[in-house]
Amino acid sequence: MQQPATARAPLVWRDMDQKTLDNAYDQLVYAPNRDLILARIAAASERAREILGQPQRVAYGPSEREGLDIYCAAGATSAPVNVFVHGGAWLRGSAAETALTAEAIVGAGAHAVIIDFINGGEAGGSLMPLYRQVSRAFAWVWRNAENFGGDRDRLYVSAHSSGAHLAACALARGWRDEGLPPDFCKGALFVGGMYDLEPVRLSARSACIKFTDETEDILSPQRHLDGITTPLIVAHGTCETPEFQRQSRDFFAALKAAGKPAELIVGDGYNHFELFETMANPYGIVGRARLRQMGFNYDPIKLNRIIV
Repeated sequence: MQQPATARAPLVWRDMDQKTLDNAYDQLVYAPNRDLILARIAAASERAREILGQPQRVAYGPSEREGLDIYCAAGATSAPVNVFVHGGAWLRGSAAETALTAEAIVGAGAHAVIIDFINGGEAGGSLMPLYRQVSRAFAWVWRNAENFGGDRDRLYVSAHSSGAHLAACALARGWRDEGLPPDFCKGALFVGGMYDLEPVRLSARSACIKFTDETEDILSPQRHLDGITTPLIVAHGTCETPEFQRQSRDFFAALKAAGKPAELIVGDGYNHFELFETMANPYGIVGRARLRQMGFNYDPIKLNRIIV
């Protein structure tokens, strides 16, 4: 006897039903070791602060959350600057918790800046204040780099996850809002980001974030490629969620089709958090790429030393 056909759940995004789409934007489903890796990242960040010393804490805007941590390379003047934007699903994360990203930059003789900004919960679910604050932080660093020994003409950005999304928005639109020159940023590395909010809006993330037609459009950097003037490296792991992989591939393809300088890095065997962890390692897959983008290379004889 023929079995009755099982009713299929309605599709909500391409070939995905609601549960499949929700899972595709839930990192824990595809990274069951998330908490273990986050604990390692927290421990590494604490060690980095012990090694580098407490950062210079500076306000870049009027609100309490608008602050940034500056880790300076000892004695370096007119040195390159890397500004890092943390992830955390727009709801969590901090500069202190991602201090591990600073050590390799400082070791190379450059200055590392890690920014704090309001989270989505504090902003009532709106992403616009986050976008504006990240853009404002970039502008502050560019305008004030010489005050901490940096060279504003060698400013770079790196970012992870929802931080990569916000940084991409700032480089697509926010620089104009802040009155920055088109070439203020000389290169950016985005790891595991999102670049079009349509499917994100349809997912379970809409329970915490209030998406509107306006914010979906403004904060989808893939729709504003004309504003991107910065050479980009886009990275994802093969063990990330299928949507995070697709978002990176599609963004890279759109950049190339628009004639923008872009590179795609695929980390075989890395999930969303494992790939980010390699940013702290100068020999890690994205850590090496970040330093290379800034103009640093490795001395093949003198291991553990980075030279320009």
